[in-house]
Amino acid sequence: MILGIETSCDETAAAVVTSDGRVLSSLVSSQADLHARYGGVVPEVASRRHLDLVAPVVREALHAAGVSLDRVEYVAVTQGPGLVGALLVGVSAAKALAWARRLPLAPVDHLEGHIASLYLEPDPLEPPFLCLLASGGHTLLLAVYERGRSERLGTTLDDAAGEAFDKGARLLGLGYPGGAEIERIARDGNPDSFAFPVARVPGLDFSFSGVKTALLYAVRDLGVDETERRKADLAASYQRALVRALVQRIDAAVSGTSFDRVAVVGGVAANSELRAALPNARFAPLELCTDNAAMIASQARYVEALPYPRYLALDAYASLS
Repeated sequence: MILGIETSCDETAAAVVTSDGRVLSSLVSSQADLHARYGGVVPEVASRRHLDLVAPVVREALHAAGVSLDRVEYVAVTQGPGLVGALLVGVSAAKALAWARRLPLAPVDHLEGHIASLYLEPDPLEPPFLCLLASGGHTLLLAVYERGRSERLGTTLDDAAGEAFDKGARLLGLGYPGGAEIERIARDGNPDSFAFPVARVPGLDFSFSGVKTALLYAVRDLGVDETERRKADLAASYQRALVRALVQRIDAAVSGTSFDRVAVVGGVAANSELRAALPNARFAPLELCTDNAAMIASQARYVEALPYPRYLALDAYASLS
C-alpha cells in the first residue's frame, strides 16, 4: 500500500494505491472557489488552506480505501515543482506520517507524476510514447522511454498553456479556473470569428504570449459593450488558437521522431476541443488530469524511497532549475 500526498498548488490531495497500480482511493479538496475572487492562486492563501485540509484529506483517503495507516508500506509526496509554501505543507505531513511509523518516504517530481497517471489500472499505457504535458504551470513535450524516465523535447518560452487560458479568461471577464470557463462559454461561440495567431518558434518549443496579446488587442478594439456581446466568439477563437498551437507541435514531433504513439496529461488534457483534435492520442482519465495524489503514488513505484530517518532533511523545490 502506498499513501500519496499532493499539495503543489491549490489542491489538497491524498490517495491510496497498490504496488500493482490499483487506485483504492483518490481524494482531492480543491481551493478553486477560495481563489476565484482573486482571479488566480494566491500562494500564501493556498499554503494556509493546505494546513487546514491535509490531515482530514489523508484520513478520509485511508477510510475510503478501507485501510488503516498500519497497512501503509511507504509514503509518497510531491517534492516539486510548485508553490514552495504549499509543497512544504505536504512534505512536512508526509515526513511526520512516515517518521511516526518508521516507514520509507518517496519524494516525487510533480511532472513525472502527471506522466505516471497513465500507468494506473485498469488500462495502463506502456512506454515508449510521446507525451504532451500541459497544465497551469508547465507545457512540455516529452519522449517517454520507460516508466520513470523521460527526456524533454520542447517547453514553453513564456506562458504555460493553462496559464494562457487563465489570463485569457481574465481578459474576457470570466472566472477562475480560466480553462474551464473559456471551454464553457466557447460552446456557444464561433471559433472562426477571430483569426488569432499561433506563434512559430524554432524546434519543438511553445509560445503563447502572442495569442494572449492578440486577444488583449481584440478586446481593446471592440470596446466593453461589443466584447460582452461577442464574448463567446472570442472565447471559442482563443481556445481554437491555443489548441492549434499544441497540436501543431505534437504533429511536428511525431514527424521528426520515431514515436508513433501520443499521450496527453495535465489539467489542459481535460479540454474537450483538444481531445477532439487528437482522436488517436491517449489522454489521462478526466479525474486524473488535474493535480491528484494517485499519480504521485503511481510515480513513487519508480523512484527510490528514502529509508527512515534519512528523509527528515528532505526539502521542497519550487522550480526545475
